[in-house]
Amino acid sequence: MIPEGNVKSNIERFSGFEGLYDSYRPQAPALVVDLLTGYLGGRPSLVVDVGCGTGLSSFIWRKAADRVVGIEPNGDMIGKAREKLALLPPDDAGRFAFVQGYSNELDLESGSADIVTCSQSFHWMDPVSTLKEVGRVLRPNGIFAAYDCDWPPQASWTVESGYERLLRLADEAIARRVPAADRAVKRDKSKHLENLRASGVFRYVKEMVFHNIERCDADRYFGLALSQGGVQTALKHGAEELRDEIDAFRKEVEAYFRGRTLDVMFGYRMRLGIK
Repeated sequence: MIPEGNVKSNIERFSGFEGLYDSYRPQAPALVVDLLTGYLGGRPSLVVDVGCGTGLSSFIWRKAADRVVGIEPNGDMIGKAREKLALLPPDDAGRFAFVQGYSNELDLESGSADIVTCSQSFHWMDPVSTLKEVGRVLRPNGIFAAYDCDWPPQASWTVESGYERLLRLADEAIARRVPAADRAVKRDKSKHLENLRASGVFRYVKEMVFHNIERCDADRYFGLALSQGGVQTALKHGAEELRDEIDAFRKEVEAYFRGRTLDVMFGYRMRLGIK
């Protein structure tokens, strides 16, 4: 049974494309580890990665934390994380656990976590009940960080416009096919800092902006667009009219990259709170 405050359509939005998601989405930057351990003042005993998906934001702690728990409500996504975990050497794998669960009902002891993160996920959660639960599991002076990369990543303005157009058309296709009550609820990321302040959990909050450079070819850039939940949801609901737009976008991406692998900048925004 889904706990109150969670939206079934938000969870189901990420079903059925865990391989595509894991192949093309960016792993969380190593800078995240540096920033959060710096604010903590040392190595964390326990990091909790809420909305961990396929573990792209969890495995960055492989050498930087004593224990990492990934929490994810979607069975397909967490199944992929567990597949990846099985490939790690036993000494590393023993530091991790991936648990199917919810952001506002964490099966963790009060005051047990040094760091709680939400990577590309906090906007899918109820902020009030989630932050209350985060406050419960964090130890005094513990850190909460919600961080997201901006879409689309850097390319030409025409490619970026095509990316945005594809996402907009996917949302319009969903609106034509899915009743409003059954659609996923995507909250405004610009409200994250305000929600941290309003929670009363944190003695200090701030927002920071940084970037990460990744190598990217046409297949990777095109795959990033296809990995967006809106595109996948529209296709699952039979939006065949998107196929021509997807094909046109693929050709535009290929024309930009021209067989090259380029440095591509991903911009990030982090909202941080100190308990």
